[in-house]
Amino acid sequence: MYASHTETAENINWKSMVRPFQTPDTKKSAWQVVNTFVPFFVLWIAMYFSLQVGYWLTLLLALPTAGLLVRIFIIQHDCGHGSFFKSRQANDRLGAVCGVFTLTPYYQWRKSHAVHHATAGNLARRDVHDVYTMTVREYNAAPLAAKIRYRLYRNPVTLFLILPLALF
Repeated sequence: MYASHTETAENINWKSMVRPFQTPDTKKSAWQVVNTFVPFFVLWIAMYFSLQVGYWLTLLLALPTAGLLVRIFIIQHDCGHGSFFKSRQANDRLGAVCGVFTLTPYYQWRKSHAVHHATAGNLARRDVHDVYTMTVREYNAAPLAAKIRYRLYRNPVTLFLILPLALF
């Protein structure tokens, strides 16, 4: 079934596919701000008034509100890359506003995230924000206790469940 498929990763022209998305579109960006922040505020207010009904309703409303908060962080992320609006000033202003809601200082995050992109995957320039990775040589030379700690740390349960709960 897959052998006859002609579009493989090697023969797809990825550059032409992503070209329409490489330039910020102010109208689309503004619409994303509206369709993220308006429902976020509506749900936030609804959560406040839902306390009179019961915590169960507040917690139920918290789920879509949390999803919108993730969208706000995604907007902040794109502003940090300078890719949400054409204007650097507009990106920085909106990014700073987003940072208030995500409890993430925008300018500090933008700087450390740029360092992350400059060093990610480069074991010669490991950054504090990277997932700690040992080379094979380092792992082989490590004492048994360090190997066990490393294996526990790199376990998906630790990386995707325990650490996010501890850090965020």
